[in-house]
Amino acid sequence: MQRRHFLHMTSLAGIGMTAGTGLAAMGRKPDAGEAALPRASDSVVEIPDMILGDPSAPVEIIEYASFTCSHCARFQATVKPRLVAEQIETGQAKFIFREVYFDRPGIWASLMARAAGANRFFAVSDLLYERQRDWLSGDPAEISQNLRKIGKIAGMQEEALEEAFSDAAKAEALVAWQETNLARDGVNATPTVFVDGKRISAWDYESIVSAM
Repeated sequence: MQRRHFLHMTSLAGIGMTAGTGLAAMGRKPDAGEAALPRASDSVVEIPDMILGDPSAPVEIIEYASFTCSHCARFQATVKPRLVAEQIETGQAKFIFREVYFDRPGIWASLMARAAGANRFFAVSDLLYERQRDWLSGDPAEISQNLRKIGKIAGMQEEALEEAFSDAAKAEALVAWQETNLARDGVNATPTVFVDGKRISAWDYESIVSAM
């Protein structure tokens, strides 16, 4: 995705993300100034990087991506499987996934995936990308139900889903975390890939591996 507004802390509004009413009250894909997300207190929530592979692997691959980005879904389907099979599972590299938020459905998806836990985060992410067109279809109420279905397919319980979508502190922390990451690394589009701190101009498999 190119030249779209990222969500910022100033976009957060005091609307809860409780089941049904909270999620259904929120529209999809707004501009940053329109985005309505839960506003939390001043509590601090730590946001860890989500790492696939051996954390001590010699090469670090970072992808900045949005769960609502079609280009990111293409990367997920065409590039990442080969990276996993040939570079990550062999211990040559570790893969760090950093979420980017253009819209409210994107952060809802992130809240759910992270609530699944570190061991299941990438399994939920895989489902979100595989079924991106399906769960992003419809009005806000339909999107919320579609996300819940994906969470349950991944083994999440209703209580865990409810807690995830109601976590205002986590939503606020994720947006703040995103702002820090984007400013530090100069990210302005998704997907954006770095290999050992170097931005890769093209995100095909060959370009990534040649930078390793």
